[in-house]
Amino acid sequence: MTKRTLHPNVEGSLWMVAAMLGFALEDSFFKASTETLPIGQAIVLMGAIGALIFSLLARRTDQALFVPEVTSRPMLIRVVFEFTGRLFFFLAIALAPLSSATVILQATPIVVVAGAALFLGETVGWRRWVAIAIGMVGVLIVLNPQGDSFTWLSGFAVLGMLGFAGRDLASRAAPASLTTCILGFYGFLTIVAAGVAYRFWSGETFMTVTYENGVQIVLSAVFGVLGYSSLMKAMRTGEISAVAPFRYSRLLMGLAIGVLWFGEDLTLRMMIGSAIIIFSGLFLLWRGKRA
Repeated sequence: MTKRTLHPNVEGSLWMVAAMLGFALEDSFFKASTETLPIGQAIVLMGAIGALIFSLLARRTDQALFVPEVTSRPMLIRVVFEFTGRLFFFLAIALAPLSSATVILQATPIVVVAGAALFLGETVGWRRWVAIAIGMVGVLIVLNPQGDSFTWLSGFAVLGMLGFAGRDLASRAAPASLTTCILGFYGFLTIVAAGVAYRFWSGETFMTVTYENGVQIVLSAVFGVLGYSSLMKAMRTGEISAVAPFRYSRLLMGLAIGVLWFGEDLTLRMMIGSAIIIFSGLFLLWRGKRA
């Protein structure tokens, strides 16, 4: 009797949903921890724990963390964008509503397509440029920059999204020999650097960690590691065109957690903007597959 296995596309999709759940919980526990911890301290602790976990995983599998490829130009560029993305997105989820920050983050794949055309020489037809423009309109609808409810804190989410898009573009040029553990280790070390930089800029005073916020930080790091690892598995299992759309499950999770956990309001503008961003992203994915 042969063992029944999942179709690669199904397996990859499940890994992607697991990754998005991990990231959604990472964001949620981090936001909860900043209610009693200074933001810079929370960022430093979360990054240090994540880096420690990835270093232990690398040691368990006999992977060397300090290899020449980590100083390659794409990796150095990746670190700069990782620093920007992590710092501003953490500020967004700590200071602004989690639901709106999560919605804006979903525009990352749209910006990646635009960046690939502008900086990597990839061919993008007029239909996809229209979809990119429509996706950016969705972001503006969520931000509502001319409304009374607009806060510049939401702009942190835009800066974070742009940083993540740049990181993803740089990752495409990074040496293939760099494993998930190595990328994860240096990614979380970059989080530590971002937290230290924010601490000196803001002048925060670090506080004694309590049991409650200590557990929240640990859980944030653990779910972040699980999300990152699951994402790598998802992108290496099945067809990208079949797996990638499940990235948008994070949007539903983020909205649900924002409303049920943090008591945030789900406005009509946010729902319309979310729908536009998702439609644009799925259209870009479909057109990219045809191309």
